[in-house]
Amino acid sequence: MVLDVTIEELQFRAYVVVSEPDIDRVADFVPKEQFEQDGDVHVAAIYEEQDAREQVQDITFNMNPGDAAVFLCVNPAAYLAALEELGQAAAEPAD
Repeated sequence: MVLDVTIEELQFRAYVVVSEPDIDRVADFVPKEQFEQDGDVHVAAIYEEQDAREQVQDITFNMNPGDAAVFLCVNPAAYLAALEELGQAAAEPAD
């Protein structure tokens, strides 16, 4: 899922996917144009549902305007928890 997120005064694009935590997979989810824009692409793996809040907070703490974040969620529960932390409610991820 691609989201435009605002947390406090930080606005950024977030890519939230169910995926094994493999940095090489990021290019499968993030369009080439995102890498060509100004700003960094931050990546975090979320292994467990209860880790979502900490991972989102850690990444957003280090972000600047124009950056993007990729959350590689190991399972559907982690995916849903990440979406919730980013202010979204979603249905189960598609297989």
